[in-house]
Amino acid sequence: MYWEQKINKLNKANKPLNTEPPKKVRIIGGNWRSRLLTVLDLPGLRPTTDRIRETLFNWLGQDLSGLRCLDLFAGTGALGFEAASRGAQLVILLEKDKKAHANLNTNFALLQSSPADGVVEILQRDSLEFLKQQADRSSNLIFIDPPFQDSSLLDRAVIEAGRVCDDASGGGIYVEFPSTRPREEIEALLPDWHCGKYLEAGQVKACLFRGGRG
Repeated sequence: MYWEQKINKLNKANKPLNTEPPKKVRIIGGNWRSRLLTVLDLPGLRPTTDRIRETLFNWLGQDLSGLRCLDLFAGTGALGFEAASRGAQLVILLEKDKKAHANLNTNFALLQSSPADGVVEILQRDSLEFLKQQADRSSNLIFIDPPFQDSSLLDRAVIEAGRVCDDASGGGIYVEFPSTRPREEIEALLPDWHCGKYLEAGQVKACLFRGGRG
């Protein structure tokens, strides 16, 4: 059994979809609620929208105290900073692109006027290589939202996340992927997990996978 949600888009069928990224995204809840993050106009950078993040963190709960989180392919950092805002014990944001990494540090510096309770680390690293180096069951919540044009990168990250994640105390594996891919393809990458929460929003699909270990 899974819970499914579709989010209606404001654009109508007779209007072209605006694919330009927003210049700002806001943090939805927690210590940094309503604070804005700057979005760079970079190839493949596609911040998770406010509406999708609001749904995701309703699934996860408003208090993420004690959770160890990885934000792979962090981009603007909207997912990782949202988790830190809600009390996560540790959030590691990984971004390979030099400009995007610098922007993450700039956004974080602006948030530090009201420090979060947990630890936030921002690394300029290859996310997949970093994930491969992590111990089994060493993180509780993993966000996977790579550039959509590289499906193999998403697949390899999802498979590794199944080994690294332990959601016994909460969390899970969140995967955002193009609407052109069947959900069943992503589920097949994590045979020991189940897509307990699912949404569709325009050109995006997303699953929050939960394990049966706790």
